[in-house]
Amino acid sequence: MFDVTVIEDPAAAEASLDPIRARLLAELSQPGSATMLAAKVGLPRQKINYHLKTLERHGLVELVEERRKGNVTERVMRATASSYVISPRAMAGVAPDPSRAPDRLSARWLLAIAARLVSDVGTLITGAAKARKRVATFAIDGQVRFASAADRAAFAEELATAVTTLVSRYHDDTAEGGRTHRVILAVHPTVDPDTQES
Repeated sequence: MFDVTVIEDPAAAEASLDPIRARLLAELSQPGSATMLAAKVGLPRQKINYHLKTLERHGLVELVEERRKGNVTERVMRATASSYVISPRAMAGVAPDPSRAPDRLSARWLLAIAARLVSDVGTLITGAAKARKRVATFAIDGQVRFASAADRAAFAEELATAVTTLVSRYHDDTAEGGRTHRVILAVHPTVDPDTQES
């Protein structure tokens, strides 16, 4: 089971967003059968089997084992990941495009950049999994409390200068066999999970 899987296929995204199937995916962090799930979710086993077959067809659950119980074969399933993220590729026609309106101070542009990040990293993870390799990535996640809007603006300016200096020092267009990497930095207010206010 993967920690996170990115869903790129529109049909798989649709299947995962169904409330019953989303609940089944959550329940299947631990292996379970349709009978076990029916008791937890409060639906008939036949209905659970229908949803499990749909999830399995889209690669969101997998068979762990089959158990023989009298004349019936019980299939024990589990989710293929602990968490799922739906890639903007699943809605390619309306996916955000950061090149449309680049504005480094716009929250909507930041969202478009984040969507591209999910899409790109999802594609990299999928390719690396098929090749049985790891993806070379690096991320920093932290918090800073600014005393004022002026301090926030000064921080952003210093950060931009520092990153520009680093990029100019290490970027080499002529490096034979080199590979281009994308650098994304974002500063946004934190969201209080209890109040959902920034």
